[in-house]
Amino acid sequence: MAKKSLLQLVSFILAVSLVLAACGGTNNNSGSNGNSPTNVPSNSGNEGDKPNPVTISIAYATGDPATKQAIETTIDAFTAANPHITIKNISETTSDSYLDWLKTKDAVGEFPDLVEMRDTKVFADAGKLAELPAELHDMFTYLPQYDGKYYNAPLTGNAPNGIIYSKKAYADAGITELPKTYDEFIATQEKLAATGISPIVVGGKDLFHMGFWVNYFLINNVYKDDPDWNSKRTAKTASFTDAPVVQAITDYKELFTKYVDKGWLSTGDNQTASMLIMGKAAQLYSGPWMFGQITEADPSFEYGFYALPNRDGSVIVNGLPTLAGWSLSAVAAKDPAKVEAIKAFIQFFFDPAQYSPYLATVNGIPTTKAEVTYETNEQMQEVLRLMADASVPKSMMINQWFGDNAIPPQFRNWFYKLLQDLVVNNADVTEYMKQSDAEYDNNVKANNQ
Repeated sequence: MAKKSLLQLVSFILAVSLVLAACGGTNNNSGSNGNSPTNVPSNSGNEGDKPNPVTISIAYATGDPATKQAIETTIDAFTAANPHITIKNISETTSDSYLDWLKTKDAVGEFPDLVEMRDTKVFADAGKLAELPAELHDMFTYLPQYDGKYYNAPLTGNAPNGIIYSKKAYADAGITELPKTYDEFIATQEKLAATGISPIVVGGKDLFHMGFWVNYFLINNVYKDDPDWNSKRTAKTASFTDAPVVQAITDYKELFTKYVDKGWLSTGDNQTASMLIMGKAAQLYSGPWMFGQITEADPSFEYGFYALPNRDGSVIVNGLPTLAGWSLSAVAAKDPAKVEAIKAFIQFFFDPAQYSPYLATVNGIPTTKAEVTYETNEQMQEVLRLMADASVPKSMMINQWFGDNAIPPQFRNWFYKLLQDLVVNNADVTEYMKQSDAEYDNNVKANNQ
């Protein structure tokens, strides 16, 4: 079972140790951690000979444009420093189909050598992943463990979601104080709507975007009191028709029906920032990776960020370490030349010279022991404050829990789509939650066969 207190303690220690480092100036000292080679050792066996050519494939989810660009920049820098290494099959998929894309690649014998893994349990159980090389373990402050083994080199810490809001829209609506409870937040939506602006923009065209709001309500109604709810659902001792879940989904439906921009189902995630900037919407519920997109689109746009409180005024955010990161395929692990190239890439990626600009681009939370510094703005400082504040409990999204609390991997997308239909059809929440129970049990049964 997941141990909430232990995971939170790990998260808090990680955050406190890194916040001070993450608020400084940009670190431009290449190779400063002393163990990050810019070149892979020669595998030719002859001193002074050029390294033999080696090709590795790398895949990663590209739902967020800023993250995609940051990873591509690092890959380009790595191959420039290591011309004998060729990297191919870089993923061009979106994150809502990433799991299916990887399954397809595996089915046709093209599973990547190095992969950004978001469904570790699925592929580890299938024997598709190798353990992270032991010499890389000491690079990280915390490594997620599955079944007693380490499979992931975490790209960033799990960042909290929050309300990204237009300061002008708030001012125009006469909102002078941030809401201290969820009910005050709803009152804020009424004030915004009265000015003629859409209170909230949602990128519902990209299914993964639905997870932000859905999980706000699940975290605040379900996981804050029972972080082991997923395992109970798997054991059939809990149900989606339980009162806390029904309350969560009822609140979600009401919010989407009354306050979300009517074009949400056809709005892409990459359109949400421009809708804020253009004044078509007042708020976006998302994470710090959006800060860079907003600033790039309009450096003069004034916006703020805050964690959305619960009805009782308490704040809990997603932020516990997750079972995700760079993972080595089992097939590639059998090729010593590929293993050396992959180890070199991981060391290169997490070297402060590369990791610092990567984190700055995605507004990420460092996971390494080596000091990583980058300039932060007002909004990111609030993110880091939340992560370092031990009085702010941390949780996970429904699909981020692992171990006994892992859900069937195919269930997440089905569930998000069902909740879209719930709003569109103005359907009954309890009836849809009965469907969720049936689908969940069918998924569990299918995965156990």
